[in-house]
Amino acid sequence: MNFAPVGGAGAHEGYCLIKTVEKKLTAKGVPYLDLVLADNSGEISAKLWDYKESPTNQYSKFDFVKVRGTYVPFNDTVQFRIERIRQVLPEDNVMIEDYVPSACLTGDVMLAEIEKIVESFKDDELKKLVFAVIEEYREKILYWPAAKNLHHAVRSGLLMHTLSILRLAESVCRIYKFVNYDLLCSGAILHDIAKIEEIEVSSTGIASEYTAKGNLLGHLVMGAINIDRTGRNIGISDETLTLVEHMLISHHGTPEFGAAKLPMFIEAELLSELDLMDARLYEMHQAVEAVEEGAFTPRQWALENRNLYNHGRAYSGAVELMNE
Repeated sequence: MNFAPVGGAGAHEGYCLIKTVEKKLTAKGVPYLDLVLADNSGEISAKLWDYKESPTNQYSKFDFVKVRGTYVPFNDTVQFRIERIRQVLPEDNVMIEDYVPSACLTGDVMLAEIEKIVESFKDDELKKLVFAVIEEYREKILYWPAAKNLHHAVRSGLLMHTLSILRLAESVCRIYKFVNYDLLCSGAILHDIAKIEEIEVSSTGIASEYTAKGNLLGHLVMGAINIDRTGRNIGISDETLTLVEHMLISHHGTPEFGAAKLPMFIEAELLSELDLMDARLYEMHQAVEAVEEGAFTPRQWALENRNLYNHGRAYSGAVELMNE
């Protein structure tokens, strides 16, 4: 944990996320909090002894907090004994992206680039539809992850995944001049939008579980329903809505992976392929980065149980698009 020394007697303080929290009683019946605190450097077990609950000092899973305390040995490991704890305040001037797994760009930066692409559309119906959906979800889309686990399961991961596919789509359309750029980009922007209703997410951008609708319907079907509702409310033609909705319900490629239909036109096929490419490359990169050069990863169940190899070679010649 990245807690800095402060004062004397071994005290440390810093900002972190509450990963788990449970109110317990000591053998003498005195309440205390048993917590796991986490930041980008790792996590640590923590205790807040003599806990006196009040409306101003209640804490929940995924709260962003400032703590002060000391490290103490416990059963061959180290625990953090909390002396002070409070919610993070605006005047602290800290960015939560520095303390939780996050996309490499902020949500505001990525959404601005996406909206610039939409503004360039020549198809007025698609432009109107995409802007309407973005506006409906504007607040949440800035920090929503793309998944509970697996690919882009980080703060603002949904926008990171979306922007990656859009940039891939731009390159594809330079090669294949017969692809409808506006249609492909519209599908890319909207294909996972219903994950905002599929996954329960705290304001920190960390997913906790699937919603009832998410479990019963899934984001492909929910997305098509939402697009149809929004589109009809703003007067989008049935033909345009049908094309976009098909892209959403088919972007997982096959029924085996949740698609209601196989992709049945070029832009739908491209969206499915680019979505899979971005998701798999993200998962492979995360897995390989976690092992040393020359080593194999544990089996990756989401990647056909493959043991991936870290060859250790620098990725020379790659354009750092996501860091521009």
